[in-house]
Amino acid sequence: MSGHSMMRCGEFRTDYKSDTTIFPTPRSRYAAIAGVLFLLVAAPFLNPYYLNLLIQIGYYGIAALGLNILVGFTGQISLGHAAFFGFGAFASAWINNTTGIPVFLAIPLAGLMTTAVGLIFGIPAGRIKGLYLAIATLASQFILEDFFARAEWFTGGTYGSMANPVSLFGYELDTEQSFFYVVLFWTVLMFVLAANLLRTRDGRAFIAVRDHYLSAEIMGINLTKYRILSFGISSFYAGIGGALFAHYLGFVSAEGFTILLSIQFLGMIIIGGLGSVMGTLLGTAFMVLLPEVMEGIVSNLQWLGSGVSEALVYIKEMAIGLAIILFLIFEPDGLAHRWQMIKSYWKLYPFSY
Repeated sequence: MSGHSMMRCGEFRTDYKSDTTIFPTPRSRYAAIAGVLFLLVAAPFLNPYYLNLLIQIGYYGIAALGLNILVGFTGQISLGHAAFFGFGAFASAWINNTTGIPVFLAIPLAGLMTTAVGLIFGIPAGRIKGLYLAIATLASQFILEDFFARAEWFTGGTYGSMANPVSLFGYELDTEQSFFYVVLFWTVLMFVLAANLLRTRDGRAFIAVRDHYLSAEIMGINLTKYRILSFGISSFYAGIGGALFAHYLGFVSAEGFTILLSIQFLGMIIIGGLGSVMGTLLGTAFMVLLPEVMEGIVSNLQWLGSGVSEALVYIKEMAIGLAIILFLIFEPDGLAHRWQMIKSYWKLYPFSY
């Protein structure tokens, strides 16, 4: 070394803290911040149709992230996520309508109420796993659906309930554009919280419970506590997503929160990548945009005749199920993994090794 300073090459991780940073490289951190700033600036110029899609990706993304913490990070399974999403929607409207607490505060309170319900339904999860747990969470889906239909004081029963728009300092945020900022705020907050959670002792415990529960137990990790806790956190996210959904639509009815939506939430995290925070967002965007893209394809191929367009309508209905199956076969690690592969390819280009 003739007086030359050593050249830094590659990524050096010398301790646990640097290995679990939220952003693997400074560039990815700047890209994320730039993306958020771009959305803040671009919102006023975007067509309401695109804003609507972005808002959907926001509130579904928050709820899907909760499911990913449960399924992807703790290795539990839930088939009742839509019911908790619905509970958050009704709870936020109920809190605001009965107590007059402003909507902006009703949203996190609805999240906490949903957490309480999630913890109750999570108690069986402390004891059972696998297929039995799937059946238990399926029961929670139907119990809550029945509750929505019967509890008129809470949900308005068959009539549903009205949800007021978010208001801040006396301004009603009832346009697509103003509500977009509300959703963006919550989305960024909840995703940063999730990424940070996974760096804490509790987050590492979740992953230990998923990867090898026997070893985790021997190391002194209380399995029951963490299994129930992950249900609580997952429900909190579902509740926040549901509350945003309610105040965006302005109306909540029990029909929207069926087992089909629970399956769609599972689809989002399978397509995005189990155990990936960024993958959750990619998977949600995929699921929200897929029907729109299919719609575009169907309407552009109308000229092929009625028989073909009818077939295309069926394919459009099947698209989501088909996407989940294809991802499970060809890309089981989801979009997040594919994105890592593309990144590492260009990082090493033109050397393929």
